Amino acid sequence: MAEFWLCFVPLFVAVDAIGILPIFLGLTAGLSRVERQRIVRQSVATATVVGIGFLFLGQGVLRLLGITVSDFMIGGGLLLLALAMLDLLTVAKQSYSPDKETLGAVPIGVPLICGPAVLTTTLLLANQFGWLWTTMALVSNLLLAGLILAHASYLEDLLGHAGSRTISKVVCVILAAFAVMMIRKGIFGVIAENPIAFGTS
Repeated sequence: MAEFWLCFVPLFVAVDAIGILPIFLGLTAGLSRVERQRIVRQSVATATVVGIGFLFLGQGVLRLLGITVSDFMIGGGLLLLALAMLDLLTVAKQSYSPDKETLGAVPIGVPLICGPAVLTTTLLLANQFGWLWTTMALVSNLLLAGLILAHASYLEDLLGHAGSRTISKVVCVILAAFAVMMIRKGIFGVIAENPIAFGTS
């Protein structure tokens, strides 16, 4: 069971459901409660299909391209670090022009809920803890994100705009630390895979 939580926490950080609350409220402003619930269901379904699809197909793509797990850990860690730093150093996340019919799929489902950070983290966790625990943690986080968005208006009243932004920034710091850890492990992995080249044999 420990493996589940070791997968759940990094994915919870990567999804950052609290951080996308202000965007969700802005995109769905003026819509009825029924329309909002439909959009939430559409977004969770889209994010789940994309996330699980990448989880099971991503490894094959990497193998086809000759990319090792250590290579991906370094590249993925750099990407996560860049995403975390971008969010930390900007006032607000990127805004989108909404289309009510596809709003749940794009941009809420992808890339807001299931974006590059989630896809990268998912693949790295699968290599470390296995497909079962990673899939369970991914689905749990996506359902939790849907639950949070379904009660977005109540949570905004509770946290306030400043509160939700503060939580989002703290989450980004944790994501940055997780990214540094992945880069470090990736570098050690590359050295271990090529001991002669690095003079460590």
